[in-house]
Amino acid sequence: MTVFDASPRQLAQDDMVAHRDGLALTTREGPMHDLSCFPDGRFDLVFHPTSNCYAPEVEPVWRECFRVLRPGGALLAGFMNPDVYIFDDGAQERGSLVVRHPLPYADVIDLPTEELQRLLERTHLMEFSHSLETQIGGQLKAGFLLTHLFEDRDCGPPGTGRSRYMPPHIARGRETQRLEPLSRSKAGGSASSPGYPCGTPC
Repeated sequence: MTVFDASPRQLAQDDMVAHRDGLALTTREGPMHDLSCFPDGRFDLVFHPTSNCYAPEVEPVWRECFRVLRPGGALLAGFMNPDVYIFDDGAQERGSLVVRHPLPYADVIDLPTEELQRLLERTHLMEFSHSLETQIGGQLKAGFLLTHLFEDRDCGPPGTGRSRYMPPHIARGRETQRLEPLSRSKAGGSASSPGYPCGTPC
């Protein structure tokens, strides 16, 4: 098993737990969009918990996940429902849902300087919303085949906060799919959509 994370503190915790519990574990440090330390087809399974809200762009993450998986390998991934980013965080802490931000959202773009500085002082990691087009569509474009989809609510009483109105979390399972490019259309002479039976990765 290999744990890959951008945080050396998190990796140190992983090493500590592995040593304590006698687990065979390898840790590697780096950003999730760059898995160049691993060769193609290195893993049978990639588990990607809800974390790409810290990545400015998500499609490079899916391309790298696909590259390091063996043919027939699986990606288990979670992400935030992008709609959660329309709400004002301060109001949510007071128990109210107040629509404040347009989508796509990014802390570094949408927050006033003073508010952003307060978050940085709390060691808050910068967050970025990603559309369903780049989350799910980006995985399909990378070559994955969608096999499962699951929505979940926040921890705590279900009748409080944003979970009263929608599931804030989405998880899905996907398998790698490698199809040969389709031949050029005989009728029109133009190239067919490469590699996918209905024009898109479906």
